[in-house]
Amino acid sequence: MINYQPLYQELIELKAEKWVDLIKPSLTEFFAQKAVINWLEIIEQLPKIKHVICDLNADVITIGDKSDLDEKKSHHFIEQLQLFHPWRKGPYNIFGHLIDTEWRSDWKWNRLKEHIAPLKNRLVLDVGCGSGYHCWRMLGADARMVVGIEPLSLNVIQFYVIKHLIGESPIYVLPIGLEQIPERIQVFDTVFSMGVLYHRRSPIDHLLELKNCLRSGGELILETLIIDGKNGEFLMPEGRYAKMRNVWFLPSCETLISWMERCGFKNCRLVDVNTTSIEEQKTTEWMRFHSLKDFLDPDNISLTCEGLPAPKRAIIIANAP
Repeated sequence: MINYQPLYQELIELKAEKWVDLIKPSLTEFFAQKAVINWLEIIEQLPKIKHVICDLNADVITIGDKSDLDEKKSHHFIEQLQLFHPWRKGPYNIFGHLIDTEWRSDWKWNRLKEHIAPLKNRLVLDVGCGSGYHCWRMLGADARMVVGIEPLSLNVIQFYVIKHLIGESPIYVLPIGLEQIPERIQVFDTVFSMGVLYHRRSPIDHLLELKNCLRSGGELILETLIIDGKNGEFLMPEGRYAKMRNVWFLPSCETLISWMERCGFKNCRLVDVNTTSIEEQKTTEWMRFHSLKDFLDPDNISLTCEGLPAPKRAIIIANAP
């Protein structure tokens, strides 16, 4: 359902044929999954409006207009979209319906967009991109091509839902992890890693893998959970953090920058620190499970339910040597 040939051609021209050879079997394996086959059948039944009007630069990504579907089709359309619950990254307005996702991902985008190098004509990689909300914003910022990588199948499928509605565009989300990118690929002008570092058992390896993807002088935008503290200080939860099992390292900003510099990154600069609010991450009809307010101490929202510092995030931008 998606033509990957333009992506393959781009990578071949950049002498990254080795990655193309790895992508193809990964996609074959992904599309052979029974759940994926069932999801794709639902996607093929979704409305396909020719020349649909889209706005990829709005906080709420807008696809089509309410007038594109009659009332009966519109009601059925929403029922179909709910089959892909939970919707975590957004928001979207699709044919006049607000997909009120768990995260206000536009808030993160607005915090960083004025600090990054212009994306116009750049080849961009978004690591752990989820359903691709930020990928669409990157394309809206005139990136030449955007590649997202995301290991969770449902997130990839949600991207396919949006791409089905928008139509052909130079944006791809691949069902792979960062470790499946070959060494010394060094082809991307800009690499984003947002909300990934703290899930990695080795943050140093993650930083080196990110550097591996960037051309010389290319830009890394790193967003992650941090703690207040001095250089050398970090939190490694003994058990869960905000009910998440897979949180390993929360460094101070100074510690994180020192890690990045040790890995060879240049011009490391802290551009934003923000405490995550229950307005930015919340339960909605499109994500009906527990969310941030359920993960905090009800008597002291500056702490998680485990008694650890509540989620605070930093954005650091740096350049590959």
